[in-house]
Amino acid sequence: MPADCVGTLSDEHQSSNVAVLNCSPVSIAPAPLAQTGQTLCYSADGSFTISCAGTGQDGELRKGVVWPSPRFTNNGNGTATDNLTGLIWLTNTNCIHTLNTSFDIDGVAGDGMVTWQHALNFVAGINAGTYNCDDTSNGGAQQTDWRLPNVRELYSLLDLGKFNPSLPAGHPFMSTINNYYWSSTTVSENTHSAWGVDFGTGKVASDNKELYAFVTAVRAGL
Repeated sequence: MPADCVGTLSDEHQSSNVAVLNCSPVSIAPAPLAQTGQTLCYSADGSFTISCAGTGQDGELRKGVVWPSPRFTNNGNGTATDNLTGLIWLTNTNCIHTLNTSFDIDGVAGDGMVTWQHALNFVAGINAGTYNCDDTSNGGAQQTDWRLPNVRELYSLLDLGKFNPSLPAGHPFMSTINNYYWSSTTVSENTHSAWGVDFGTGKVASDNKELYAFVTAVRAGL
């Protein structure tokens, strides 16, 4: 689509500019936001559920792009496609612990929780073929463009109507830990810290890069 919503028609004799109908210029087209997944409404202190009618709460309004059904497609090769975002994820969300315990010498050795830099190193090792996460989607081999997700990508997986884990019903992920996962996103205010997402509660928080969190990986869809 032309960025300015103007196209060109031409033949061998002349060309003319024409307006493209029902077009929003790329520079101002809105980025669609998905629903949070929350469908219940709560009292002011959060102690009990209430009727949603007229509350103005997220559970009543449910604004945002409706999730596709099914939300995820398990590709049967160690990967799953999010049909909402088009992103492709490892189905094994703790493959350091399940398949590559020798990599993890941080904190409790082999549990899968590593420092931020080691999270980046591990994903680089998947791409290099050093570490196995059961990805056979590249003609029987692993893909080579996995990366640590940024905080928005990681957050996009959540269903804020659920907890332990805070993931959509029927999700394809295995070995998921109800704890924080590292994103690749550094905290701009304090560059010694990075953002993480808690798959148990749905919280987003920052932590020192020398502390420990779990690791998963993402790649762009087709």
